[in-house]
Parts: sequence; C-alpha cells; structure tokens
Amino acid sequence: MKSSSPNSIKPSSKTVLRAGKTLRLNRYLADCGLGSRRKVEEFITTGRIAVNGNLVQDLSRQIIPGKDKVTLDGKPIQPAKEKFYLILNKPRGYVVSQNDELGRKTVYSLLPPKGKQLAYAGRLDKESEGLLFFTNDTALINLLTHPKNKVEKVYRVDINRPLNNMELNMLRKGVEIEGGKTLPAGIFVKSKNANGMTLKIVITEGRKRQIRQMIEAVGAKVTYLKRLQFGPLKLKDLPVGRWRLLEPGEVKALLSLKKEKI
Repeated sequence: MKSSSPNSIKPSSKTVLRAGKTLRLNRYLADCGLGSRRKVEEFITTGRIAVNGNLVQDLSRQIIPGKDKVTLDGKPIQPAKEKFYLILNKPRGYVVSQNDELGRKTVYSLLPPKGKQLAYAGRLDKESEGLLFFTNDTALINLLTHPKNKVEKVYRVDINRPLNNMELNMLRKGVEIEGGKTLPAGIFVKSKNANGMTLKIVITEGRKRQIRQMIEAVGAKVTYLKRLQFGPLKLKDLPVGRWRLLEPGEVKALLSLKKEKI
C-alpha cells in the first residue's frame, strides 16, 4: 500500500478528552499534541507550563480539562479534538526521537506535517528497522507499552551463527539481561546455514535493546533486526521509510484491545 499524502490525513471522529475528568498534567499535554510524555515533561520541569496563571513544575499535578486553563509560554493549550493513528516502516540509520542533539536523522523527518507531534509506541534502536506506531491517543500508547499488558511484538532477527537446541531453549525460557531475566519468548527457526540463522522472535516485553541483549546472552550477535508486528498491527508490504494511516479494521482492533485492557 502506498503511503498517504501529507494533506490526506483524516483523523478518527473520536474525541481525546472529556471535560470534567481529572487528568495528570503531562498526560493532558501529550493528548493536546505537544509531543511524547518525555517531551511534555521537559516543558513542565523547565517552567514553561502554567495552570490558571501559576507556573507548575510538579509532574504529579492533576488538572480538570475544560475547567483549568493551561498555557505553554503564556499561550493557551487546546486539546487535540481528533485522534490520529499511523504506522511507519522505520529504516536503519534513524533514531526514534523528535530532535537529536547529535544531529542524527530522526523518524519524525519521515512523517507528514500532522504527524510531527504524535507520540510513538515502542522505540527501535538506530540500527533496527520495522513497525513504529504513532498516535495522539496516549492512553493507547500506555496500554501497548505497559509491561503488565504483555502485548506481543514480533521480530525477524538474523544472527551471526546458528544456535543449537540448548541455546534456543534458553531463549524460550528466559535469559538474564540488563534489568533481570526475560519472560518466556516465542523462538522459531526460519532458516539457517553454517554462517548464521534467521529467527522469528515473539516477546511480550519491551526493554531497551532487549532482542539484541537476549541474543548476546547466548553468545551470538544480531546482524539484522526488523519488527513485523506490534499487537494487532502488522507491517505487511509497507515500503521502508514510508508511512500510512491505519485502516478502519486496524483502528477497530486497537480500540477493542483498549476496551478489553483498560
């Protein structure tokens, strides 16, 4: 499927926020389309956000949308009235960040104008490819990434040598990496030869460089890594470096997951 034109983005008709509902300030700012949780928390801690005329630097601050007046640098913040959902097939060489202090290419440079302020679910490192999901529905982002929900992520992983059955079973049962032992994982051999092996790996966690650390834990190295699926979302034939809006059925699957989990 071809990626959409920047001017063709049409949001879901669902509203993001309900007036009168108490909400944490950082969540509210993210839902207003100001960026990821990390980005909006920087706005708060650096004293750029005011509530009812008073500067707020407390990340635990709660507000009531529609009642409390929130400003950024003195300018009123308006809630994002519509929800946007899109996926990107991330290329190698791009970092998952809105801005990079080292001047590296970021995935946001590949998105349409209306995608520049969307938050993402599930970071991929610079040398990895594959599915990245973007939305201004931060409740959905939290659902997809929170460890307790155990949302499945599927990867194609090429490694530099074939693993034996004992090593494959170690990966399936869990191995020690930074932060502790991994949860059981789906490990499927797709092909192998004397110089390497291609695996399909299914995990329900999302720790930093988790797949690479898992492979290193059994004495091998990842040579290629691509995320193929995140929850109900599948990359399919989306070209590398291109984005597309979710199809109605995909949005329905996500919202069903949200209703089921929350």
